[in-house]
Amino acid sequence: MSKALERRARMREALIEAAERAIAARGLSGLKTRKLAQEIGVANGGVYNLVEDVDELILRVGSRTLARLDASLSLAEISGPATPREMLARIAVAYCDFAADNLELWRALFEHRMQPGKPVPEWAVTEQMDLFRHIYKPLAVLFPQRSATQLGVTARSLFSAVHGMVALGLEQKLIAVPLNALRQEIATLTRAMIDGLTAKRD
Repeated sequence: MSKALERRARMREALIEAAERAIAARGLSGLKTRKLAQEIGVANGGVYNLVEDVDELILRVGSRTLARLDASLSLAEISGPATPREMLARIAVAYCDFAADNLELWRALFEHRMQPGKPVPEWAVTEQMDLFRHIYKPLAVLFPQRSATQLGVTARSLFSAVHGMVALGLEQKLIAVPLNALRQEIATLTRAMIDGLTAKRD
C-alpha cells in the first residue's frame, strides 16, 4: 500500500472514530461534519474524500457498534452452561445491558434513515442479519422440526418483543424503568415467550 493510501486509511479511521465519539456523546443530532473535519485536521469538504456521504459514515459507526454488540452477546453465550430457554433469557438481558451502556450509539442503529431512494448497502444488511444467529441457534435446538424460514420468523419476533421492552424501558422521558427491574422483566418475558411457544408445539 502506498503512503498516500495508508494516510487516507488512517484519516478514514480517525473520522469514523470521531463520529463515533460525537454520536456517543450527543446522539445523531450531534454529528456535524464541519466539527469532525476540524477534529481530524482536514478541510470541511475533506470528509467526503474519506466516505461517500453522511449515510456511509453513520453506517460505519453502526458497524463498530454491531461488532461490540456481537462480542457482548457471544460473551453471554459462553459465560456458563444453560438450557436453550435460559440461554435466550441470558442473551436478551445482555442485549439490554449493551443498550444501557451504549445508549446513543445503540439508538443510532435504529434512528438512522438513509437518504430517500437510497437503499441500505448489502454489507450493512449482512452485518445486521448476522446477529440473529445468537437467537437462532438456541431456537433451533428447541424447535428442531421448524424450517430455517420459520426459525427466522420466530427469532425476529422474539427480538422485536425484547427490543420494544428495552427501548421503552430506557426512555427517560416516558416510562423509564430501573435497570435491574428491566433486566428481570426482560428475562421473565423471554422465558414466558419460550414457554408459550413450547406449549403450542406440544
